[in-house]
Amino acid sequence: MSTKITTLIENSSGEHHALKAEHGISFFIEKDGHKILFDTGQTGIFIENAKQLRVDLSSLEYVVLSHGHYDHTGGLKSLTQITTSFELILGEGFFDEKYAYKNNSYEYLGNNFDEKFLNDQGITYRFVKQQLTQLVPDVYVVTDFPRIHDDEVINPRFKIQKEGLFKSDPFDDEVLLVIDTQKGLIVLLGCSHPGMKNMLDAASTLIKRPIYAVLGGTHLVESNKKSLDLSMEYLGKNTLKVIGVSHCTGKIAMDQLAGSNDRYYHNHTGSSLIVA
Repeated sequence: MSTKITTLIENSSGEHHALKAEHGISFFIEKDGHKILFDTGQTGIFIENAKQLRVDLSSLEYVVLSHGHYDHTGGLKSLTQITTSFELILGEGFFDEKYAYKNNSYEYLGNNFDEKFLNDQGITYRFVKQQLTQLVPDVYVVTDFPRIHDDEVINPRFKIQKEGLFKSDPFDDEVLLVIDTQKGLIVLLGCSHPGMKNMLDAASTLIKRPIYAVLGGTHLVESNKKSLDLSMEYLGKNTLKVIGVSHCTGKIAMDQLAGSNDRYYHNHTGSSLIVA
């Protein structure tokens, strides 16, 4: 009944200097013999790192992509050169064209593939349509997060384009991955655009178990002081025993966690969380 989560790519490097880092995230999950990939970084570098870490990606059962931004999905094309036998799990709206708006210009932030590519490659894929979907025993995908924390507001610079019109991106496509262990839930986050607290609350409520560990991106990098203080208080709850957030969490939030919360560690490229 063991769980091992290996960070194949993240913004920062660790002690293993042969590994390469990039702005993005990718987790390899081993749970009771099942192998699942959560996000693929922005390029195929995560595959090179997997080889260095003796991680075999050829027998993946599932690939889950947290949302349709390039730094979480860009490595999928490279993965298809190794295997296409996995099932791909996506949130509704994953293929909406995603942009960032700044200084009167739009910058494309979306995927480098479409549904035609998946069909041409013979990849089985599906969109999760329920809040809670079980992949294998004790591993779940969660989406459709109730927006109950008023301070968690999506930056209006994020846009989607539909029928030639731009509108604010609600990130309805975002999903998270949950692994249920004897110690509690381990939650993997991509970027937490719908709000870290909203997402963690949804996971705990739906599965009716306390959260033991949280890893991944929290997007606290764009939080104002009030929202950041509330998030620090939330992460300080006694039920959370392991806090391995990074990526889009931001230096200010990570420095605060490092200075005030002894359950925090900077989850970087090559880190592994092992729960027996």
